[in-house]
This record gives sequence, C-alpha cells and structure tokens, in this order.
Amino acid sequence: MIEAKRATIADLARVAENGKAELIDGVVVEMSPTGFLPSYVAGEIYASLREYARRTKSGYAISDNAGFIVDLPDRQSFSPDAAFYTGLPTGMRFLEGAPAFAVEVRSENDYGKKVERELAKKRADYFAAGSLVVWDVDVLSDDIIRVYRADSPTIPTIYRRGDVAEAEPAVPGWTLAVDDIFPYYPASGQE
Repeated sequence: MIEAKRATIADLARVAENGKAELIDGVVVEMSPTGFLPSYVAGEIYASLREYARRTKSGYAISDNAGFIVDLPDRQSFSPDAAFYTGLPTGMRFLEGAPAFAVEVRSENDYGKKVERELAKKRADYFAAGSLVVWDVDVLSDDIIRVYRADSPTIPTIYRRGDVAEAEPAVPGWTLAVDDIFPYYPASGQE
C-alpha cells in the first residue's frame, strides 16, 4: 500500500497568488472566490475591527485571505473572512496560531446539511486551536450573525437586523450594528 504524500505549509504557501486555501488533514483545500455581498460584508466587519485595533492597540484586524497556521490532528491552517489577532506579527509569513476572533461569512454555496456539518467542525477546530469567538454570518437568514464562544461552542448568541453584535471576550468592548454590515442600495437597487 502506497501512502499519499501529505501536503505541508510550504505547499499551502505555493497556492496561486490571490488564491485562498486551507491545509486540512494534510490536503490543500482551495476555496472559490465569492460574490459581492459576502465580500462586502466581510470588508465592513474588517473595517470596524481595524478602527478598534487602531484605537485600542490591543491586537490586529486581519482581512480575508490571511493564513493562520495551527497544529491540530486534522487541520493545519485557517483562512477566515476577517479576524482579530492578538499574537505577534510574523512579517511576510503566515500568522502563527488561531485568531482570537474569526469571522466566516457564508457564500452562495454555503448551505445544506453537509455544509452545516462542515461549518460546525470548522468552529470546533477554531476553538481547539485557541480561538475565543467565531461568527457565522449568514446574510440570507433572519438570524444574520450567530456568535459562538469557546465556553459554549454549540449554543450561539443570535443577532438580527436592528441589533448590535459583539465578540466578547475576544474583542472587549467592540460592537457592530448588524444593519451596518449591509451595503447601501440606491432606490433602483435591491438587497
């Protein structure tokens, strides 16, 4: 029996420029680009985190496509849509360790029973790697932001339009109005 070669962090680093991928169970898993709304939402969350980081100097807001290297039995990296990182800067290299706060914004194909199981597993991996809070952002649901915490990993706090969401204890004192993550549409546009 010939065992397949396991991919490494070096293999992950060779993913095409502007490519997004994670190293899961020794396999580089590439992720497809996303559309307007998920990208816009992730950008709004990042921008708010960036302002918080500048004001408090308590960590770093990290935008989409950054690689976080972790050491779990079946996962070696994450690439959240936005994150708050309290570790040390790594220059041009991937970040070391999990972010304190990770944001996963659902794209158009992130629905169905299989995807729900995969997202639950990914949240469990985040917590096992040391993340304190993970947001599951679903702009197509009434329950837009589901906030999962390491101390209660399967029971989310839910935020809807009109609410102000938070990421305690990972990002102390930071809040974001749910309505603020949505783009403004001119009278002729639609959500």
